[in-house]
Amino acid sequence: MSIQKTPADIAAVCNRQLERFMPVLTPMGVAFGFIFPMIFIRLRPFIPLLFSVMTLSGSLKLQVKDLGGAVANPFPLFIFFLSAHVVIPALAFFICTLLFKGDPDIISGYVLLFSAPTAVSGFIWISIYRGDTALGLTIIFLDTILTPAVVPGTASVLLGTQVALDVTGVAISLILMVVIPTIIGVAVNEISRGKTPALISPYLNPFAKLCIVLVIAANASAVAPRVHLADPKVWGIAGLCVFFAALSYTCSKLTCILCRLSPEKRITLFFATGLRNLSAATTIAIEYFPDAAALPALLGIVFQQSLAAIMGKLFNRKISPATAQP
Repeated sequence: MSIQKTPADIAAVCNRQLERFMPVLTPMGVAFGFIFPMIFIRLRPFIPLLFSVMTLSGSLKLQVKDLGGAVANPFPLFIFFLSAHVVIPALAFFICTLLFKGDPDIISGYVLLFSAPTAVSGFIWISIYRGDTALGLTIIFLDTILTPAVVPGTASVLLGTQVALDVTGVAISLILMVVIPTIIGVAVNEISRGKTPALISPYLNPFAKLCIVLVIAANASAVAPRVHLADPKVWGIAGLCVFFAALSYTCSKLTCILCRLSPEKRITLFFATGLRNLSAATTIAIEYFPDAAALPALLGIVFQQSLAAIMGKLFNRKISPATAQP
């Protein structure tokens, strides 16, 4: 006798399938925006709303108690913020200054890309490789909350007067799209003791995955008329995105080994540092920077999830549940 599946069960299955195909779906979003720009450009006014749904979906997993253990041992957090928001953006700035001298728009695009907060999708990879999930959730929460200060602050320090930056505008946009939905998600989870997320997450999670694709397509449509795929420079920018992402993973791995962090914490920092919220970076770039500044983040979206899978297999092995630390 077969057990009839509930709508929540069906939605959960859809969500797992969407997670499985995210390495394909995100490049498809870029392709849709380039091929059908007149269709997806109409979604531009709705990007803040779609982005808020994406953020809310991820933040419903967060609990204040997850902060306790990580804050009690803040050294891994310090290593993450040092690597992700100081070392990597500085390396990107200096290398791009050498390669794209005289093109501040492209330079600012790479700085913005590697100033972006860690991606919520990193939690999926941390879970797959059995990293420290509490630390991963804490990094996602803190990095998200600090985004309105970190992103414009890093861009201002590294870019200086090269690009006219509306710091207040960037901060307000990030607060509306990232910080407020995160606070709402955490508050709902805490107040309901996890009951509300258990009810709505099965339906919200697959919808949020579709929102990711729509946001990517809408952002791609905004720059599509000015991107010429026959231009070797475009492919050079894409190749450099892959290089910097691989460099981020490598630097994180070496730093964690030198600092003698546990295998679980190494895996967590590995994916937290390597994966960025590129949808946020692209949205901010299109809104507040010249068009060319959106290219690094937009092209980086094409490779990010696939590169995470490749780098994960190259640098990490899944920790056995029997040996994993609680």
